[in-house]
Amino acid sequence: MVTSIKLMEATQLLAQSAQNSAHGSVADSGSNAGKAGDSIVRIKGHLQSMRDLGQIMFLIVRDASATIQVVVTEASLQEQMRLLTNETPCYFEGYLQAQQVKKRKETKESAESQQATSVSPTSEVELVLTRVEALASGLHVPPIEIGKQTKIDNLSASTLLDYRPLTLRNEKVRAIFKIEAEILKAFRHFLNGKNFIEIHSPKIVATGTEGGAQLFKIDYFGRTAYLAQSPQFYKQIMVGAFERVYEVGPVYRAEEHDTTRHLNEYISLDIEMGFVESEQDVIAMQIGLLRHIMEHLKENCQRELAMYQAVVPTIGSTLPQIRLEDAQQLLASKYGWESESADLDGEGEKLLTSHFEKEEGIDMVYVTDYPHSIRPFYAMPGAPLRSGEAGSKSFDLLFRGLEITTGGQRIHEYEQLKQSIASRGLNPEDFNDYLLCFKHGMPPHGGLAIGLERLAKQLLGLPSVKQTALFPRDINRITP
Repeated sequence: MVTSIKLMEATQLLAQSAQNSAHGSVADSGSNAGKAGDSIVRIKGHLQSMRDLGQIMFLIVRDASATIQVVVTEASLQEQMRLLTNETPCYFEGYLQAQQVKKRKETKESAESQQATSVSPTSEVELVLTRVEALASGLHVPPIEIGKQTKIDNLSASTLLDYRPLTLRNEKVRAIFKIEAEILKAFRHFLNGKNFIEIHSPKIVATGTEGGAQLFKIDYFGRTAYLAQSPQFYKQIMVGAFERVYEVGPVYRAEEHDTTRHLNEYISLDIEMGFVESEQDVIAMQIGLLRHIMEHLKENCQRELAMYQAVVPTIGSTLPQIRLEDAQQLLASKYGWESESADLDGEGEKLLTSHFEKEEGIDMVYVTDYPHSIRPFYAMPGAPLRSGEAGSKSFDLLFRGLEITTGGQRIHEYEQLKQSIASRGLNPEDFNDYLLCFKHGMPPHGGLAIGLERLAKQLLGLPSVKQTALFPRDINRITP
């Protein structure tokens, strides 16, 4: 009988078999010590690499869970393997044993063969091949080496993205998206436990939520429509229905840039909550959310985090906050920072988080009280700034030198919101569908949006946000 297994199960299966053998349930005789008895297992995976040493052959086989070394000693099987290219999907059948490499004469080839599995949970186990069945034929040799970390790490950014369908097969590259998947799992778990409801809003909209020119225009059956900049209007509307909502989905920004921190399409993690007393309620909710996410990653992504030597922040019950104008004054007086912008630029964000890391031991900081003029029209006005300009009950969260969150309290009064729209040179009648819920009563509410790719980039210490998008889109890239 042949048992199909995932590679992640191999170590456990071998240990269980060895335990059974010790109790006499499996015949064991000297040379076969460490084998899973006579039980043949089947692995459904890709041939990642092959080292042919003549009398013995070493394969690295990969499935979605891990990698394993496969040993081929039979001449007929070796001939079969020599006809296959790397990345061929196969059924690999054989028996498991404790890895025997230390008992063999050490060679450069065998050492390199082991390198690919050094971080794999199956690194102490190998499969002795008894049968192989190729599941695809006539395949071409991959243009890049997929399995070796050093080869992947040395690829240029453009090559890494040009060959994205192949580089995503690399274990270290895949680790990024395993981590993002776990972030989303923890995001949903925490918010579901706080009585939030997940929603899915339209991505084809009649008007922009943020205003400006950062909109992708599309032809909607002869009418002008746009790709959504955010789910902002819809999640506010849904506060009137469910009080607490969240969404995970793509958003689109038609910004003409090609930088390490921007994408034209990214995944936004949005929340909106009703009956808040101030933006501080939203901040408190996010601190709890981030603490839950980071603890979840520590527990479930140790191997993936280790590949990047990532340090997961320990988040307490609070995070430091500083008013924008105080932050600007601090940076100017202590670090000589200057900017023509009313906001913090990239250098300012890095200096500020570095400052708080040195002073308070945490590399996250909330910047609050932005001028209302540089926030969207729906932002709740706040206390006047020292300049006399109206402030806003809004905030950004900076993490290791990069803004990963924007949020705040929203205007909930109908007439006030209409006036705010008009003050930006917009026609309130163009927003009638959005304003309808405010016309008939909305509670004080607020929310935020987290950029998934930016959060992952900063957590893993990657140079570009494009590495954390499966198929990144910027001004120069619309393929693959």
